[in-house]
Amino acid sequence: MPLGFYIIMAAQFFSALADNALLIIAIAMLRDMAAPSEFEPLLKLFFTVSYVALAAFVGAFADSMPKWRVMLISNTIKIGGCLMLFLGTHPLLAYAVIGLGAASYSPAKYGILTEYLPHRLLVVANGWIEGLTVGAIIVGTVMGGVMIRDDISSGLMGLGLPLVSTPFEAAVMVVGVLYLIAAGFNFYVPDTGVDHKPLKNNPIYLIHDFNHCLRLLWRDKLGQISLAVTTLFWGAGATLQFIVIKWAEHNLGMNLSQASMLQGVVALGVATGSVLAARYISLRKAVRVIPLGIAMGLGVMTMVGVTQAWIAMVLMVIVGGLAGFFVVPMNALLQHRGHILMGAGHSIAVQNFNENLSILMMTGTYALLIMFGLSINIVIVMFGLFVAGTMWLVKCRHEQNQREFDNVALLEDRMH
Repeated sequence: MPLGFYIIMAAQFFSALADNALLIIAIAMLRDMAAPSEFEPLLKLFFTVSYVALAAFVGAFADSMPKWRVMLISNTIKIGGCLMLFLGTHPLLAYAVIGLGAASYSPAKYGILTEYLPHRLLVVANGWIEGLTVGAIIVGTVMGGVMIRDDISSGLMGLGLPLVSTPFEAAVMVVGVLYLIAAGFNFYVPDTGVDHKPLKNNPIYLIHDFNHCLRLLWRDKLGQISLAVTTLFWGAGATLQFIVIKWAEHNLGMNLSQASMLQGVVALGVATGSVLAARYISLRKAVRVIPLGIAMGLGVMTMVGVTQAWIAMVLMVIVGGLAGFFVVPMNALLQHRGHILMGAGHSIAVQNFNENLSILMMTGTYALLIMFGLSINIVIVMFGLFVAGTMWLVKCRHEQNQREFDNVALLEDRMH
């Protein structure tokens, strides 16, 4: 890979690291405020609402200028949200601003891959980007969990940081430094030299253009399958973050700090699966991994019988590994089809719209189930059945498409 790819990875790593550390800190702040328990999954809902509400605009914005500049602007918005949290803004509102930055950041960070690299390297590039992102989730969730521990927060307070009067402010300041490091790397992200479309001033045109791209990708025989898989995966993954915390507290007797580390174990499995997929799966073989999504849903259901921490860790690695191995090739296939049909930024915006609409619906449903007092074990069984059943329907749809015309044979089959 060229040097620019590693700079893109570094920028993404530190930005994602800060996002995930801040999520755990925000959950701790909500608990310190004695907020209702359903507010915790609402953090993710507030974070992702920008992805859905602004989907028609962020893709066009990402394609209107060099991607490094879009990444820098977006990262600056995240820094603003972090500052709001530091100044005492309600965690839900501050995390919503960080989500606004993430919504505009995403089309640029993924779109630059299709501009910068040949198609045959997209699976391996996605594998490393996803693996590194999940690595950031591991380190970020663990870092957030560590920083809210009494001994560590006391140590942070003892550093005498300027303007810091509470342990939460000290933790948020550390996260702010991570965003600044990411912004520094943004300056060195390469300019790919791709022509950019001037950003239209008419919002009606942008909405119409986005709707056209949305229909185009859903009608494409390979695009619709990969989009369905990634849409389900990210909705399920976001919900699983909160299910794991609740399950760890209920079935394993863990506190928030320990449960956040168990989240990191899931992410470790996803990172392992992502790297293996990048190593062994070509673009043409991407659709063969769909059955692993069914296996992941069934594997999640076994969580209800687990009461020992070491078994829980093994199970979380397996579930994460299945998830990583099947989502990375599908993500690469989706980017490949999107780049051909409509351009990188628009394609990622369509992808983000669908995936984050799924996150809003699934985390919102989870918040309602918790609000109504449903047992976490019943929620887990419902969740696993839904994931496995939906993935089976996607598999049937793909087989039907293939009977009409073999689109898969047109894909590259070169290894990396």
